[in-house]
Amino acid sequence: MKSLNKIRQPAVAGLFYPASKNKLEAEIKTLLSISDSRKTFNNIFGIIVPHAGYIYSGSTASYGFNLLKNKNIETVIIISPSHREYFPGISVYEGDGYETPLGVVEVNKDMTDKLAEESKIIFKGSEGHRSEHAVEVQIPFLQVLLKDFKIVPIVMGDQGDLFVDELAEKLSLAVDNKTIVIASSDLSHYYSGDAADKLDSIVEKRILDFDYEMLQKDFQFRNCEACGGGTIVSIMKAASKLNKKKSEVLYRCNSGDTTGDYREVVGYLSAVIYGDPILIRSEAS
Repeated sequence: MKSLNKIRQPAVAGLFYPASKNKLEAEIKTLLSISDSRKTFNNIFGIIVPHAGYIYSGSTASYGFNLLKNKNIETVIIISPSHREYFPGISVYEGDGYETPLGVVEVNKDMTDKLAEESKIIFKGSEGHRSEHAVEVQIPFLQVLLKDFKIVPIVMGDQGDLFVDELAEKLSLAVDNKTIVIASSDLSHYYSGDAADKLDSIVEKRILDFDYEMLQKDFQFRNCEACGGGTIVSIMKAASKLNKKKSEVLYRCNSGDTTGDYREVVGYLSAVIYGDPILIRSEAS
């Protein structure tokens, strides 16, 4: 690997996932093995996965990550909400890499430039990246599953329509067939299990119906909740622009399924966004 000067250090190792390299790798391999549905999808645009501690949402996230096995992926764009600082824009990490206990993953600077180019909303910076967990927790899964790949870490400081629309447009212009987009989002927070199920089932239905316009309205009118709602709508809208309009929810649950306490739960969902198979003409056709 070439010399990397600015590396974003792990912020939640030992909190959201094991700080030990061996324990982390072993835990991810276990999660992937128990959440492997054996389903396969071609022409994948992206996945939607949660970002809580692995003990709560790691198995749910694994349903999405398992789809990336044996795929020819060179770049992974990870879009997360900003939990710890507000800023009016979308921050694409300006540094050289992100580090986890499994090593450093290099940032795709060409893709970063392409996304931020001629945009007043999307910019290169460190805002939102310093202590944000929602990007970081996705990277170890990728390090276990993929070999030579780079990342584009993105944090949405504002998830309003203007920002969602700009990001969707830029994504549709930047991605290629060796790029995967990840929307990092949990669902409703701190409702009873029954109330959470009603709210989260709305998000699930909108994704299944590939109805990002209604989902965007549902978030606006608080018919449902997702801390990364803007990340979900952004990748669905971007995929639609590329005529990839198929989706499937792979798994949904809440934190009560782990703790046994359903008084105040957090919802989690894993889904895939994809298109029709790419047809390659043979010389004989």
